[in-house]
Amino acid sequence: MNLYDFKALDAKEKVVDLSEYKGKVVLVVNTATECGFTPQYDALQDLFEKYNDKGFEILDFPCNQFGNQAPGTIDEIVSFCDTKFHITFRHFSKIDVNGADAHPLYQFLVNEKGFQGFDLEHTLTPILESMLGREHPDYRNTPDIKWNFTKFLFDREGQVVKRFEPTKSLDIVEEDIRALL
Repeated sequence: MNLYDFKALDAKEKVVDLSEYKGKVVLVVNTATECGFTPQYDALQDLFEKYNDKGFEILDFPCNQFGNQAPGTIDEIVSFCDTKFHITFRHFSKIDVNGADAHPLYQFLVNEKGFQGFDLEHTLTPILESMLGREHPDYRNTPDIKWNFTKFLFDREGQVVKRFEPTKSLDIVEEDIRALL
């Protein structure tokens, strides 16, 4: 299996066959509008603008599973992103990324690439580790998505090649994108 085997609803509730991204380098991100990582939208938009003409795409999947930090309708989320961050990459409908109702793409992703560990240098790492450690003491040993802005990078053949936790520097993400382009 790969990216091209999945379908998803975009923000307009249109079914999108992800095979439409064949030949592209794709970054899939679960996002939230009221998260400490929400400012990453700026850097993601910069990456999109910098590399889109070279065959790079970002697929934005809002998710409200982590601290209810993606409240509101999909229209409200898109409006927020477009107004505050001038996002031009594609928004998809809100989904679950963990649990029984997890989108099939995310079920696949967590089985392909497990938890990578948080960047010890990131200022939000101690908060995430404390919170997750209280709620799920074994969180480090499970492959599920831990928080908003977890990213998965796909090569031009639709194979998932990397998982980046939200604390990973976007400079490192960019290096890996460039290597695939």
